[in-house]
Amino acid sequence: MGVRIALLQVPDGALRSSGGRPIMRSKSDATLHGDVLAALQFEPSLNETRIAINVRKGVVTLLGKVDSYADKATAERVVRRVDGVRGIANDLEVEVPEHHVRTDTDVAQSALDALRWDVTVPAQALQVKVEKGWLTLSGEVEWHFQKRHAEDAVRRLRGLRGVINLITVKARLTAVDIKRKIEGAFERNARIHAGGIRVEVDGSRVTLTGMAATLGEMREAEAAAWAAAGVTEVVNTIQVSEAQPA
Repeated sequence: MGVRIALLQVPDGALRSSGGRPIMRSKSDATLHGDVLAALQFEPSLNETRIAINVRKGVVTLLGKVDSYADKATAERVVRRVDGVRGIANDLEVEVPEHHVRTDTDVAQSALDALRWDVTVPAQALQVKVEKGWLTLSGEVEWHFQKRHAEDAVRRLRGLRGVINLITVKARLTAVDIKRKIEGAFERNARIHAGGIRVEVDGSRVTLTGMAATLGEMREAEAAAWAAAGVTEVVNTIQVSEAQPA
């Protein structure tokens, strides 16, 4: 039973090293290409035939055209979940179908409505601007999740070509408090090997350094840092270790 629990605490596709740190199975670029393609094909909301995939040393580049900004974001989310992916370059171009094209005014009004309908977003503190289908969000919130949820609320709007999120987060805690809370979050998270990642805080700016075994672990650490109250910026310099032979 103890062995099962230890394996469940490691990201999918990873094993524990003799020191307890997760290590990844080796996967060739060709194998990774096939896995990414299969993942995109499995996603029912995407037309994977319009998406080209390049893989080099574990970094996946997405090329081609999609019908919406939502599809572009979904493709990236799908690829991020694939075991062995060490980085993603999302170069997909949004080409809105003619029957979905809307005026900037219409998109802006829909964005305001979407923000007002999301109970986790302080819509009254936010502003929107739309130019040639590109939506810019601005304003000030107290938590990073509110900034993230604001973008989530608008990304599926019809006629949208892209989102620029300029919303800022107000600092609420001291640097010492922020550092302690993030390190505590790392210790509680089974998907993060806390001993391999270091946290430095300057005001409300957090810098993450060290090594992660997987892209998922690196993303998890960044998400944990953003979740701390008062964080206004996260600089993620965590390196993803090279894949280890199985």
